[in-house]
Amino acid sequence: MAVSGVSLLSQAGDVAAPAAMSSSNTSVSASPTPDADTRGCENGALMDSFGIFLQGLLAMVAFSTLMLKRFREPKHERRPWRIWFLDTSKQAIGMLFIHFANVYLSDLTEEDPCSLYLINFLLDASLGMLLIYAGVRTVSAIVEWRQWDALRFGEYGEPVQCTAWAGQCALYILIMMFEKVLIILVLLIPQWKKLALLNPINNPQLELAIVMLIVPFFVNALMFWVVDNFLMKKGRTKAKLEEREVGEDVRGNRKVRYRRALSHDDSESEVRPGPHH
Repeated sequence: MAVSGVSLLSQAGDVAAPAAMSSSNTSVSASPTPDADTRGCENGALMDSFGIFLQGLLAMVAFSTLMLKRFREPKHERRPWRIWFLDTSKQAIGMLFIHFANVYLSDLTEEDPCSLYLINFLLDASLGMLLIYAGVRTVSAIVEWRQWDALRFGEYGEPVQCTAWAGQCALYILIMMFEKVLIILVLLIPQWKKLALLNPINNPQLELAIVMLIVPFFVNALMFWVVDNFLMKKGRTKAKLEEREVGEDVRGNRKVRYRRALSHDDSESEVRPGPHH
């Protein structure tokens, strides 16, 4: 009986071994392979908990670039904190609009949303930068022509008027909307969809970190620095011109006062009575 039991166990082991090997082969063959279906992040990954964490971290790091820029300005041209905050808040609101527009557009298709977001972002940082510059220059020219003092970028009145900031912020958002519409028209070219399929990254979280933090950190630092110059350049130039005009007026008034003083002394010397004898 014991011998027959041992033989039955050995036969069962011989049957189980091929089954285990076949199941292992099946699991290996069923494991995900780096094809187009499993590569990259999925729809909704940009707004999950990890994506939101990366976006918040990027916002803090990018905004600190503007603080560094303020401390790099010459002391005689450095903006007060209130003016700096009004200038940079307009840019922050505009960038938030572009960011969430890119997130929304990236989830509209079945392609890898991270790749589509990166394409949107890089187009905003290159072609979009030129469009923003052209928009700011055009709006500034119209404002100067119409003499709308409250809408001059970087000038908020004395004392500071919140309505001036709101008007300038609305103008800047309109410029950003114009830029985004043109970028969307560029994205309608079919070649961009083919470029999005060339994603070589298999790890979704790594791709999300590269797309939402690493690449935008360097590009946003440059964009914030340049756009801040767009929004404050005219105000600085006008301040310098006004300072120069005031200096010339002061020097002219000094000359006038000096001449009047001389004439006053001469007149006193002419009417001054002589010594009494």
